[in-house]
Amino acid sequence: MRATVASPSIGIGWRAPHARDLLQRRPALGFIEVHSENFFALGGEARAALRAAAEHHPLSLHGVGLGLGSASGLDPWHLDRLAELVADFRPRHVSDHAAFTHGPGTDAGWAHAGDLLPIGLNPASLALMARHVDQVQQRLGRVLAVENISACLWRDDDEIAEPAFFNALTRMTGCRLLLDLNNLVVNALNRGAADPVAQACAWVDAIDAHSVDEIHLAGHDASGPLVVDDHGSAVSESVWAVYRHALHRLGPVPTLIEWDTALPDFDTLLQEADRVATCRPQPWSSPWTPLPQAA
Repeated sequence: MRATVASPSIGIGWRAPHARDLLQRRPALGFIEVHSENFFALGGEARAALRAAAEHHPLSLHGVGLGLGSASGLDPWHLDRLAELVADFRPRHVSDHAAFTHGPGTDAGWAHAGDLLPIGLNPASLALMARHVDQVQQRLGRVLAVENISACLWRDDDEIAEPAFFNALTRMTGCRLLLDLNNLVVNALNRGAADPVAQACAWVDAIDAHSVDEIHLAGHDASGPLVVDDHGSAVSESVWAVYRHALHRLGPVPTLIEWDTALPDFDTLLQEADRVATCRPQPWSSPWTPLPQAA
């Protein structure tokens, strides 16, 4: 079956093995999302391919390395490269994660964890995150979206419920929330929730609906003692259930299918994006407009 995606607010994560399919076939996608760090190098084939794709598909830049919750501060080099990329491509959307990723190295450089690690949900962490989000938004000259992460371990100094933390962050900085529903389900499973779907839906209900700028859907691996957010399979039925609930509360927010490992063929990926449309009430309309400029 061929996919028939045709919506201004349904997109896919575009990865290198699908580069030729996207460029040659030009499917009717609302947008494509790429990892910002993969395109930091000036020139080269990667930039050329991204430029060709951006001629036909609105672009979202999704980062994994800003380390907005890193107590040692933002990496100036990383922020400079991101700012250059944003200025060059003028994407519809720029995002990163509520996580810490790096700290001071032994050679006056940065030591990177190679993962997105959870931050403490407390007033000090909130103030730190707000400063870093403000710094990024001022540097980029536009609003940033911040994603909730999955975790296999948690801090013991949490004082603020996670939805309340994001509500405060968006109010303080004017940033937006990139709501990853798979991460909510993964966290509920790892915490041993009796009803992970209900717990994830309660999280959605607690968030400021007007702050949500995009939704991510992905697969996870539940084969081991801990559930891993590996983006290596189709979206689970539990995540689809949370998504239908989120649509009821939030409306048809722009939605992305993330599939980063064990990549399927391109038609399978597009069919997964097609399923997003089947969850939405008909008729509906949700054109994706650029975010406002940072204050």
